[in-house]
Amino acid sequence: MPEDNSHTFQLLADQKFQDPARTAKGKTRAQVELQSLETLWLNTGSLCNIECANCYMESGPKKDDLAYLGLSHVQKYLDEITSLDLPVREIGITGGEPFMNPDIIAILDVCLSAGFSVLVLTNAMKPLWQKREDLKDIGARFGDKLTLRISIDHHTEAHHDEERGPGSWQPMLRGLSWLIENGFNIDVAGRNMWNESDTDAREGYQKLFDAIGLKLDANDHARLMLFPEMDETQDVPEITTMCWELLGVRPEAQMCATARMVVLKKGALEPHIMPCTLLPYDVRFEMGPTLQGALEPVALNHPHCARFCVLGGASCSAA
Repeated sequence: MPEDNSHTFQLLADQKFQDPARTAKGKTRAQVELQSLETLWLNTGSLCNIECANCYMESGPKKDDLAYLGLSHVQKYLDEITSLDLPVREIGITGGEPFMNPDIIAILDVCLSAGFSVLVLTNAMKPLWQKREDLKDIGARFGDKLTLRISIDHHTEAHHDEERGPGSWQPMLRGLSWLIENGFNIDVAGRNMWNESDTDAREGYQKLFDAIGLKLDANDHARLMLFPEMDETQDVPEITTMCWELLGVRPEAQMCATARMVVLKKGALEPHIMPCTLLPYDVRFEMGPTLQGALEPVALNHPHCARFCVLGGASCSAA
């Protein structure tokens, strides 16, 4: 277990999620084999211009536990993809807020120039706005190879600001409207946290999209992703090998079957690989500094594995 208490996994009362091989009841824990590395995520750093009430990545204006990933780091992994002939087709970029990273435009350029599709997760607020001219050039050169997934936590201003902080809605709309006007490929990410049915939520988002001129079908689950809430201190069933058949869920459909993420911890000499976007801090899931060393199976030994992926059916990737 990590010594840093700020990222220590809070033990559940019944000692779940402790043994990578066995559940608390002694059952064989499910694991996921890497089927094909299709998406490589880059965590560009944990700093963000806002601090959400429940941030999946523990990001914020003063939260720098993950350092800025530099262009040289990214180039190293692009070279490894080539040398290993890995089937990566998408580079996902997350944070923190990626547009706070000083190298973000250069990172976008090198990834797109290498022929990858690139997906950027952003709040579309001030950091993006400050880089809009450079981003416009990237968009003009690479078109639909670049997708920006905008965080709109709810289709109403009140609930969006409830999660993201008062005054977050209008700066987001300004950035989003600029992206629409300049022809960027846009997806949206929202949250399921207001006891609203999926149908009602998507109807609400569709009204919003129509009002702002965003040509996006809210019923397309790959374009509007509504993510389940995550709280690792709340109880959730552990996933055993028997669960695949009982739940009708396929292990190869899980995010860690096709993805890995690069993170750079503050003070570290080099980045290392994590199995997915949801576990940037848990040292139990560190897979070493190279992609070649990160091709091993992943034990589903965290509440997020159960709540978000297996039971929630969610994935961060667009690939």
